[in-house]
Amino acid sequence: MSLRLITLAAMRQAAAAVPKNAQVGSVASIHTMDKIGKREIVGYGWNGSANYRDRVDYPMPAIRFREPNNEILALRKKELGDWKKLSIEEKRALYRASFCQTFAELKAGTGEWKMHIGFALMAASVGIWVCILMNLFVYDELPITFDEEHQKAQLKRMLDLEMNPVLGVSSKWDYEKKQWK
Repeated sequence: MSLRLITLAAMRQAAAAVPKNAQVGSVASIHTMDKIGKREIVGYGWNGSANYRDRVDYPMPAIRFREPNNEILALRKKELGDWKKLSIEEKRALYRASFCQTFAELKAGTGEWKMHIGFALMAASVGIWVCILMNLFVYDELPITFDEEHQKAQLKRMLDLEMNPVLGVSSKWDYEKKQWK
């Protein structure tokens, strides 16, 4: 517990030590007070950086979601007392001041997969149309050797020459009965 307090104190001290005219975009000022505004640093955060991100695997961000205003400050003072005196709306307002989304909202589907499937189908249809157009306008006619009678003649020649007698076409031909095995 004391290590956490020391870390929080060190983060607040480091954030307060950065001048307001620090160079924006420098490595030193990536997550300093000029980036997070008046939001409270409430924890170590993910990788020790003072930033806010809703994550299911790391549910406790380093800073609060909203900057404190008069309503939130009044609710925080009321929060220090008995929680039974707080209404449900006040508890929700306190939660929304610290967090942007609930776990149910984080885990809810976005429907983004539909867009990815749509783009994939469009890309596939463009590819099919390119193949069709290439066959129509670019490629020549198939050679005559692709005709059925020429293929039969080529097979007969391969059998007559006994090509690949161990594992090839000739191994499946019975030369005595003149038929396929």
